[in-house]
Amino acid sequence: MPKPLRHWAKRRGLKMQITDVSLRGSFTSRGDATIEATVKVGSTVATVTAPAGASTGEHEALHLPQGGSGSVMKSFRKEMLIGIDPLSFKDVSDTLKKMDGTSNFSKIGGSTAFAVSVASAVAGARASSVQLFETFHLKHQMPFPIGNVLGGGKHAGPGSPDIQEFLSSPVGAKSVFDAVSANIAVHREVLKQIEKRDPTFAGGKGDEGAWAANIKDDDALELVRNSIDAVSKQLGIRIIMGLDLASSTFFQKGIYNYSRKGKKLTGEEQLAYVEGIIKKYDLKYVEDPFDEEDFEMFSRLAKSTNIMIVGDDIFVTDVKRLKKGISMKAGNGVILKVNQVGTLYDAELFAEEAERSGFTVIASHRSGDTCDPYLAHIAVGVGAGLMKSGVVGGERISKLMELSKVNDNNPQIPLWRPIV
Repeated sequence: MPKPLRHWAKRRGLKMQITDVSLRGSFTSRGDATIEATVKVGSTVATVTAPAGASTGEHEALHLPQGGSGSVMKSFRKEMLIGIDPLSFKDVSDTLKKMDGTSNFSKIGGSTAFAVSVASAVAGARASSVQLFETFHLKHQMPFPIGNVLGGGKHAGPGSPDIQEFLSSPVGAKSVFDAVSANIAVHREVLKQIEKRDPTFAGGKGDEGAWAANIKDDDALELVRNSIDAVSKQLGIRIIMGLDLASSTFFQKGIYNYSRKGKKLTGEEQLAYVEGIIKKYDLKYVEDPFDEEDFEMFSRLAKSTNIMIVGDDIFVTDVKRLKKGISMKAGNGVILKVNQVGTLYDAELFAEEAERSGFTVIASHRSGDTCDPYLAHIAVGVGAGLMKSGVVGGERISKLMELSKVNDNNPQIPLWRPIV
C-alpha cells in the first residue's frame, strides 16, 4: 500500500502551508445554492465548488446552515487554516470541525467543509507537482463508470418511475474511455426505445441527465434491460444493469409507497419484490433497496443474492454507521460522497474501513453537481471499484473524461475486477 504523499513531501524536504482561503456563494447544476472555496498555497491556487444532493440521507452533514451562504461568511474564520499543511487531510478536517463546533457542520455547512478540504488537497497536489489521486494513502484502483440512463423518483417529474435510477456499467470494457462510450450508447438506445413506445416523448431529462419518461417501473425495467443487451451485443462487451431505488424517499410509516404505480408494500413484500426483479432482469447492482434505518433487511437481501447490494442513505459516508453495517453484513458495497460527511479526511477513513472489510467503494457525484473533475481523482485515490457520475451533461462528462485521462496516463493502475 503506497504511503501518503504528505510523508513523501516531508522526506523531500517540502514544506507547504495554506497561505489564504476565500469563500463565495455559487450554484450547482440544479440551481441550488452552494459554496465555492479558493485555497492558496504560496503562488498555487485551487478553486472547488461543493455539490448538493436531492435524495439525501437523514444523517448527512448539513449542506448549508439557516441563512445560507451569508451565514457561512459570518461564521467562517480563515485565519484558523493559515499555516496548515494542505496535504494533511486530518489537520484540515480537525480545524474545520473546531471552527464549526457542531456534529454535522450546521454552522459553516457541509458544503464549506467539502469545498475547503478538497481545494486544499488540490492546491497541495499542484504545489507538489503530483496528481490529486496520489495524495491518498489507500491502494489505487481504476473504477468503471456507472451511470443513470433512465430516471425517476426525486430526480424526475410526475409520471416517471418510482425507482430513482436505472443504471448501466460496462465492466467488460478494456479502458475507461471505452466504458464511457458504451454508457453513452446505452443512453442513446434507451431514447430510441422510449420513442418507439411514446412517439410524443419530448426528450425530457432528470437532474443527472437520465431520460425522464412517462413510464411505469416494470416497463422501464424491461426497456433498460433490452437496451443494455442490444448495446452489449453490438459492442461485444459485458454491460451490467443496476438500480438505485432510493427507498427511503418513499418509505412512509412502515410502508414502501410506490405512489406512481399505485402499490404499497410491507418490508417483507419489498424484499420479495426486489429479489424478484433481481432475478427477472439479471440485475448485478442494487442500491438503497430498503429504508436507511433497516440494516436487517439489507442483511437479508445480501444473504439471499450474490450481487452487489449497495448502501448510500444507510451509511452516508459515516464510519460509525458503516461499522454497524459491516457487523450485520448489511450489503457488500458502499457509496462514498465526500459532502455527506463533510471533509476529505473522513471520507478517506470511510473508504479505508470499507476496503478492510471487503466492501466495494462506489465514489459518487450528487444530483446537483458542478463541472469540477476531482471526483475522478477521489475515486482512484480511495480505490473505488465504480465511479457513479452520470452519463451525459457537462458536469458529468468533466469527471468521466478526467477519469479517462488518469487511466491513459497511468496504465500501471489496474482496472477494478468486478465481484459480480
